[in-house]
Amino acid sequence: MLLSDLVAFCDAYLHVAQVVDAPEALNGLQLENNGGVTRIAAAVDLNLATIKLAREAKADLLLVHHGLFWSGLRPLVGPGYKRIRDLLGGNLAVYSAHLPLDIHPEVGNAAVLARELGVRVHGEFAVWHGQACGLWGDLDLPRDELASRLARALGQPAKAMDFGPQRVRRVGIATGGGGSMIAQAAAAGLDTYITGEGAHYTYFDAEELGLNVYFGGHYATETFGVKALARHLSEKFSLPWLFLDHPTGL
Repeated sequence: MLLSDLVAFCDAYLHVAQVVDAPEALNGLQLENNGGVTRIAAAVDLNLATIKLAREAKADLLLVHHGLFWSGLRPLVGPGYKRIRDLLGGNLAVYSAHLPLDIHPEVGNAAVLARELGVRVHGEFAVWHGQACGLWGDLDLPRDELASRLARALGQPAKAMDFGPQRVRRVGIATGGGGSMIAQAAAAGLDTYITGEGAHYTYFDAEELGLNVYFGGHYATETFGVKALARHLSEKFSLPWLFLDHPTGL
């Protein structure tokens, strides 16, 4: 199908023009190819490894959560040059969706993880760059069972800071680097908060505010959205897709 048609659909479906994000995100089409899409590759991050995997898979569209410009404006030398060289050499278009994919109610990172955990979503919280980036909802079960469900969903155990109640009832999810939002989780009346990672001081935020906080890994908590979006595009447009797993362990 035409790249332009797929981009137009994604822009509208993800509400790219309406979602406020960091300037480095540059959500949407970041690099063109020759104009066609026959196979989609999805990855959390745009880097030399995922570009190589996409080329090996003969994909012509690389769908990512963290795109080409997260490091800001830099000369196209070293790894930056190699990324562009290999993308152009492989006829690989790049479409990036950061906050639009974090917050989407159907294919968003938080929404998909909430469904995996059985959280009944009721609203948003956790404001970043003026945009709510987290979801919260109800989940009535023992804290240890939530930790087990989370480990199964992520494929790895989360770092647990168990300073809240032993029975979980109000859970918030903001994937990625949301450790600084623990205070926002407490202000929203949550007893449990799930995110990817946080700085050293966030341990004391959890302890002193009396929340259960789980750090599941920045990468691991953000695999859900690109997979769900690629699957949705595949079903709608009859395009094959694959997920390129290149975990950082962070």
